[in-house]
Amino acid sequence: MWASSLRGRVTLIAVAVAVFVLVPAGTGGVAVTRSAVTAGAWKDTRDAAAAVTASLREGHLVTGTIPVTIDQVDLLQVVTRGGRVVASSSAAAHLPPLANVMPPPGRRAFNLATCGAAGCVHLTAIRLSMAPDSVVVYAAQPTPSLLTTRTLEIAIAAQVALVIALVGWVTWLVAGRTLRPVATILTELDAVNATDLSRRVTVPPGEHEVAQLARSINSTLDRLERSAEQQRQFASDASHELRTPIAGLRAQLESAQLYPDDTSLETLVDSALHDTDRLEAIMTDLLLLARIGSRVDVVKERIDLPELVREELAGRVDKIPVRLEMTEGLVVEGVLTQLRRALTNLLDNAQRHAESSVAVSVHKVDGYAVLAVQDDGAGISPAERERVFERFTRLDAARSRDAGGTGLGLAIVRDVAVAHRGDIKVDDSPRGARFVLRLPLA
Repeated sequence: MWASSLRGRVTLIAVAVAVFVLVPAGTGGVAVTRSAVTAGAWKDTRDAAAAVTASLREGHLVTGTIPVTIDQVDLLQVVTRGGRVVASSSAAAHLPPLANVMPPPGRRAFNLATCGAAGCVHLTAIRLSMAPDSVVVYAAQPTPSLLTTRTLEIAIAAQVALVIALVGWVTWLVAGRTLRPVATILTELDAVNATDLSRRVTVPPGEHEVAQLARSINSTLDRLERSAEQQRQFASDASHELRTPIAGLRAQLESAQLYPDDTSLETLVDSALHDTDRLEAIMTDLLLLARIGSRVDVVKERIDLPELVREELAGRVDKIPVRLEMTEGLVVEGVLTQLRRALTNLLDNAQRHAESSVAVSVHKVDGYAVLAVQDDGAGISPAERERVFERFTRLDAARSRDAGGTGLGLAIVRDVAVAHRGDIKVDDSPRGARFVLRLPLA
């Protein structure tokens, strides 16, 4: 269970890495240290034996006491072929030969670690000459305690264990401190629910990954809150918009039921059909918005935008004339029915609010096909230019949808533009409103 958390796993990984690195390093350190100590001991004995051999060749030493030239190497002997000690140092006096082996005639010297009357020693044996009956010089020193005990191994093992434990402890603390904001974020996220999206998680200071995660979570919560608020507002507006024609239809039917003799059937049917048409238009637009938002209709094709505009205008009977200005050959990729509906909504909007003229233009700008629809009506104030694309938005009386429409036309245009990787906005114009739809060229 301890290792099931990210903090525990990070600590285990750090400890495992420390073990894989430090244990071989410690073992290698012991081996190198032992080798260095052994090499140093034999160097000293070899140098001491070589000094005695040089004195013998010069005739300075035949028998008697051998002076010690290296403090650590105080066991010195000159031994004949028969094993008789003819000279020795004070420490080696009265001792039998330090070793019971001699270099063979073909070999001048060798090193040996042995145990005997003088204890365990590191010894170097050098023949005075290559003659078979040559005397042999022994130089030895007690084997260093580092090589006869496990002190070095115990010390290295203790240090390695201490470092591994320290690595684990430090990693545990650092991981805990690093992940503490994550635990806080989890707790705060658990408190967020569908009925209250106003809560936000605490953003730790700095630009590290956890801080970026917290900012991303807060940004997501902001979008969810805005979306939920828009959905609530949309549901409220939609219910209000549907309630009005339903209430009118019900009132007419109840009046006809109460006063059948005073009710004109033709008038009643016309009024009921008008309200039914409005209900059908609202429901159709709502379904189209749902399809665009859920990306159900994704059958795209290459569409000649100027040709689409000409076809749409040719099939309309508008009370206000439309001036047309287009650049030919601008092809976009999209869903024909959706682009046609967006164009229809823009033209319907312009016709409802224009006073004497409507202008439509299609041009190429920076890799985009730009469709502009302008009327000469009252226009839209800069403060309302974003709100006009919201669903069921009510503006002032000059551009009220009471003149016709469902209040969803421009919202459909915006969703179609976004679904086609484009955008829609209201540009500045000397008079009236100028809607500009941009779509990427195929």
